[in-house]
Amino acid sequence: MIKRISIVVLMALLWGFKGMAQEKLITKANKKYETFSFSPAIDIYKKVLDRGYATADLLKKLGNSYYYSGEYEEAADIYKRLVSEYPNDTPPEFYFRYAQTLRTLKDYETSKTVMAEFLRATKNDDDPSWYNNEKDYLKEIKKNSGRFNVSPFQYNSPYSEFAPSFYKEGLIFSSDRDTGSFARYRHSWTSNDFFDLYKINADSSTAGVVTKFGDGINTRLHESTSTITSDGTTLYFTRNNFKDEKKLKKDKNGIIRLKIFKATLVDSIWSNIEEVPFNDDAYSVANPTLSPDGKTLYFASDMPGSLGESDIFKVSINEDGSFGAPENLGSNINTVARETFPFVSENKILYFSSDGHPGLGGLDVFAVQLKKGKSDDEVTNVGEPVNSSYDDFTFIINENTKRGYFASNRSEGQGGDDIYEFLEAKPLLLGCEQIVRGTVRDEISSEILVGATVMVIDENNEEISSVITDSEGKYTVALNCNQGNFVRASMEGFIPSEKYFAKSEGVPKTVDFLLERNTVYAGFGDDLSKLLQLSTIYFDYNKYNIRKDSEIEVEKVIAAMEKYPSLKISVNAFTDSRGKDSYNLWLSQKRAEATVAYMVKKGISKNRLSNEGFGETKLLNQCANGVECSAAQHELNRRSEFIILELIKLIKLLFNGFILSNAYFYDFTIQNA
Repeated sequence: MIKRISIVVLMALLWGFKGMAQEKLITKANKKYETFSFSPAIDIYKKVLDRGYATADLLKKLGNSYYYSGEYEEAADIYKRLVSEYPNDTPPEFYFRYAQTLRTLKDYETSKTVMAEFLRATKNDDDPSWYNNEKDYLKEIKKNSGRFNVSPFQYNSPYSEFAPSFYKEGLIFSSDRDTGSFARYRHSWTSNDFFDLYKINADSSTAGVVTKFGDGINTRLHESTSTITSDGTTLYFTRNNFKDEKKLKKDKNGIIRLKIFKATLVDSIWSNIEEVPFNDDAYSVANPTLSPDGKTLYFASDMPGSLGESDIFKVSINEDGSFGAPENLGSNINTVARETFPFVSENKILYFSSDGHPGLGGLDVFAVQLKKGKSDDEVTNVGEPVNSSYDDFTFIINENTKRGYFASNRSEGQGGDDIYEFLEAKPLLLGCEQIVRGTVRDEISSEILVGATVMVIDENNEEISSVITDSEGKYTVALNCNQGNFVRASMEGFIPSEKYFAKSEGVPKTVDFLLERNTVYAGFGDDLSKLLQLSTIYFDYNKYNIRKDSEIEVEKVIAAMEKYPSLKISVNAFTDSRGKDSYNLWLSQKRAEATVAYMVKKGISKNRLSNEGFGETKLLNQCANGVECSAAQHELNRRSEFIILELIKLIKLLFNGFILSNAYFYDFTIQNA
């Protein structure tokens, strides 16, 4: 009996010692966890868990350590155990992360069930309905899938590469590759080297060679996610918060935050490195990107006013280089989860990564059209193959070349994160969109216009996007079908033309633009009716007096003759083939004479005018006597011509400001043919 009691006491003591050991291990792991040192924290938590010690707090921290390290399969196992064994001690955000890990593993049905638990726990009726309609959500993502031709970045390494940004003819990117000194500082989050900024193809002397970016920028700490002004003189980048290079700075919870720094190029050296004023030791400010005009800086932060774990913000950059107040982009873009890594394209499309919007798993890349720097439009998943069941982020694109880059930790990569390059083969469908495509041509010659600009303009006269016609004169633009839009085609030397599109159901349309030249070159034998783009001059049936609705066309010819006193023309009239040939000849002659009489009455000298009627003798098509033709085909033959009769010495005079019928403008130059 005494022996049995002794054994029990001994076992109790052993368990006590073991319990104290586990507590020490957990305390050590907690310290690593609180400083984002997830790799060693995982090792310690897992060791404690394998020994049979489990608490809700341990499972939360181990699950999060896996989640934030991108180890989603392991995170799913731990979160599953957490919600099963400790449902009363599991806050809603853990259900959300569990659902996201299941999405990454493509277990969409279970993810939907877990997400329903999250919604019940938060009782937030404003959350997107896609959580309750998984099939529709996947169907929507499918619409934008297959638009990119993706290939690995040739400069990836067995280490991590991410955060590409455009720089000169090449890129800046972040990597923890070891290309520096023998002794390297290592980051305990992943147990890899600290990240530095590198460049590729930015200098002709080092083309095709990856080199460190800029003296003074890289330190023993993390440097990542950069953006540079269009003139190449100001750089914004992310760096750890620190007092000096030997001592990191922690907030009151022991967390090392991120900050945005600004540097300027002075005599080819990056200098004047300083924090932006909206940094703070209490929260992170990171991942900067500039608007196309360089007047707004977008970034990610968990600063006060954030809706989730991190949100996208913007801040204005004043002319003197100072900054305005940071502004949250709102609940349409930001969620209760992570929104980060913003990029704004030339067409003012915001691309960003999120695990709070409907995605394929982990971080997905999303897009939304910005208006005045913000947006109420629907956020759109850019689809596969850019997005995957892994983390996909730091997306950038050149909308002129359709080429771009992004990073992902997908399994086929060389390192932890890899950069991928892509070519966009089809335009992005943003929210409810209507695709409009067509060609742009010269109205007189019908020649295609290569390099014409086609813009989408909203009802507030703000440019939404623009494209350039390709080698075949073709264009494709996307309109927001929830509002009215103008599509305007323009090119130097031509008068712009536009068409209005009201709200629609998103049905694709084809619209061809015919642009009038604003400078017309005319000489002997040219037809002013074509050069001035005259409409048909109509006469009533069996009559030859000019109708009121045709007077404006003749007035345009009169204005040209008033502008150029030496101009002489012949008024030629034609009929279609219907009726007797002799009658048509007589009728066309009378109509030509009536036109001349009208012009003389308006002050044009008779000796500058001649006339001739040709009847049906010069048809433009096959619609001769006895040939069945439509009314439209016959109409082509009923025409008037105003033929220049006399060679004119080169006159550089402009026919500007002649206004008839709602501002009908011409810039008309006559020259020696």
